[in-house]
Amino acid sequence: MTTSESAAGPSTAEGDESAAEAQRTSLSTLAARQLSTTTKSEPQMQAITSRWLLKMLPWTDVRGGTYRVNRRLQLKVGRGRVQFEQNGADDIKVIPETLTELPVLRGYSDPTVLKKIASRLRVRQVRVGEVLFDAGQPVTEAYLVVHGRFTRYATGKYGEDEVVGVVTDGDQMGDEAVGRADPLWLTSVRAETPGVVLVLAWDSLQQIVEDAPSLAAHLDAYAQQQSKPMNRKGEADVPMQAGHHGEPTLSGGYVDYELAPREYELSLTQTVLRIHTRVADLYNNPMDQTEQQLRLTIEEIRERQEWELVNNREFGLLHSIDYGQRISTYTGPPTPDDLDELLAMRRKTKLFLAHPKAIAAFFRQCNKRGLVPGTATVDGHEVPAWRGVPLFPCGKIPISDEHTTSIIALRTGEADQGVVGLHQTGIPEEYQPSLNVRFMGISDAAIMRYLVTAYYSLAILVPDAAGILENVQIGRSAE
Repeated sequence: MTTSESAAGPSTAEGDESAAEAQRTSLSTLAARQLSTTTKSEPQMQAITSRWLLKMLPWTDVRGGTYRVNRRLQLKVGRGRVQFEQNGADDIKVIPETLTELPVLRGYSDPTVLKKIASRLRVRQVRVGEVLFDAGQPVTEAYLVVHGRFTRYATGKYGEDEVVGVVTDGDQMGDEAVGRADPLWLTSVRAETPGVVLVLAWDSLQQIVEDAPSLAAHLDAYAQQQSKPMNRKGEADVPMQAGHHGEPTLSGGYVDYELAPREYELSLTQTVLRIHTRVADLYNNPMDQTEQQLRLTIEEIRERQEWELVNNREFGLLHSIDYGQRISTYTGPPTPDDLDELLAMRRKTKLFLAHPKAIAAFFRQCNKRGLVPGTATVDGHEVPAWRGVPLFPCGKIPISDEHTTSIIALRTGEADQGVVGLHQTGIPEEYQPSLNVRFMGISDAAIMRYLVTAYYSLAILVPDAAGILENVQIGRSAE
């Protein structure tokens, strides 16, 4: 098209429109709209999610603002995970203070001794398929896993290898032998991926114990505690007899309690909503501006509330679930075998929570095996399920830079010693349960202010009420 033609184009079009207007015999729609109103939707919000965690949690009313979880005395010390600092491929050190996450060092507080233990750890690179140790061998080293995936396996009854567990980043191997004479490895461990471990020679640890009387006393106390009678969950045992005849003298005892039970204070999410008085006075038809502003603000608060219940470092599920209730996937993607193992770790699992991409990855594994996951009807909604347990999407569960995430399994309710949400109803100027809206006055700039606050927390009543499947790969494998 030439310049003259392009310049003439719009003039021609305008001329056609003028001609059409000249020939019009009725009122145009453009002019008619000046006398009409529009039908409007309420303000929409893309960030609203299903918030299944808030819906499925049973909520306990905490009248005093604090919820105390009383438990039986726990003799078996739970394990945690140590942390590392890395300044290069070979310059890897454990953070000494995190060594107290090891069961044998839980409660030990001498920083000098902890630093000495940390200084004796040596970096070792591990190849794929390398066996760190075999079952039945004497324990000569303890290991801290910096990075990698290691499989624990044992010889089955008919001579085959049976996988009994997976060890990943931050876990340890060997500390359970402390305090035992001539300890032996109970399982073999093989590297499934290239990895890095920190190794502490058993002789070095023995030398540190001899040079540090406080550490020796701590280990002796730990060994004595572990030798006390306990049930299969590590709680102080209650003496009893069964199946006896005659009139023997019955054993007696009592159920001991923890002397320092955990207490959960209600957390909160707050914001100040600001609305100009002119807007509130003049622009309220057909919708109330204040109500719409408040509605969307509350939606955002509820989204943040669910995020906190998952990610908060004090009470969020990802940080509060016991490390003994955490397992890793065997191969990376979430398989039916992985979810079966997660189910087997507790009774009466009520629900799974997973990122939508993790659910899609699980469905891909089911498709490969020719399996069809079931469904469950929850509040009139059809949701996917595995073994009859609903699998709810939760986008608040993060995805790491390595494209891995987690799947959470929960048993809920106080009656089942599960997971409960905490809130307090009946608070002043309550707008929704445990959420209030308080008028804060009008500023000199004619701005009305409302304080919007939601109070909440979450408690895990016993450790096995919640579990996590970790290191869940969500990427699609290359065909």
